[in-house]
Amino acid sequence: MKEVVENHRSKNADAEARTPGSLGLQTAAGAIYERLRVDIISCGLPPGFKLRLNDISKRYGCGPIPIREALSRLAAEALVVYSNQKGFAVAPVSTKSLMDLAQARAWTSEVAMREAVLRGDDEWEERVLLSYHRLSKVHRYSSENPRVVNPLYDRPHREFHKALFSGCGSEWMIDACMHLFDHAERYRNLSRHAVVLPRENEHKLMVDAALARNVEEAVRLIQQHVLLTAQIVRENS
Repeated sequence: MKEVVENHRSKNADAEARTPGSLGLQTAAGAIYERLRVDIISCGLPPGFKLRLNDISKRYGCGPIPIREALSRLAAEALVVYSNQKGFAVAPVSTKSLMDLAQARAWTSEVAMREAVLRGDDEWEERVLLSYHRLSKVHRYSSENPRVVNPLYDRPHREFHKALFSGCGSEWMIDACMHLFDHAERYRNLSRHAVVLPRENEHKLMVDAALARNVEEAVRLIQQHVLLTAQIVRENS
């Protein structure tokens, strides 16, 4: 099996060597994919927004080929939809989809958290503590009056949740949890005008339960956290 894989890699490398422009194209497509993904999740590109190739090309300063590749990748993640008649557009949102997403997050989070608490080693504990420390240093809002959301909160918040799940022993499960997390972020960003009470203590309680190896409490807290987020979004959208 190892020999087959190595031969396959060698053939791919030879093919790439014969197409010197392919690496640049892949790099451009990857860069556009990342920028589009951030703009969709942050709602800089709102649900239903038409993603016309000419408009996207002007917005990001890139040609149509890497844009099509990036849009195809985003469609595979359900962040973009495609229609023969209408072309590409940012995926729509709905209350039904939000609650479906919340339930899926609750299920996957339960499994990932349970396994992480049971399996997590010393390195996992260190990741959890470090990610919580970084998150606790960043305020959710850059201004309280008027209330302005702090964009610097998003990355450490995501890394904190990923760290919690990272001890479960399955990269597939971690990826699934974070894929759903990103979709939930899009909904959360749509309701950011809402006045949300401080919730940072929820993160601290999850850390305490996880590191104390209190499986049932850690699972209960992560599910409560996920479902409360969906409830807040639903009530303020």
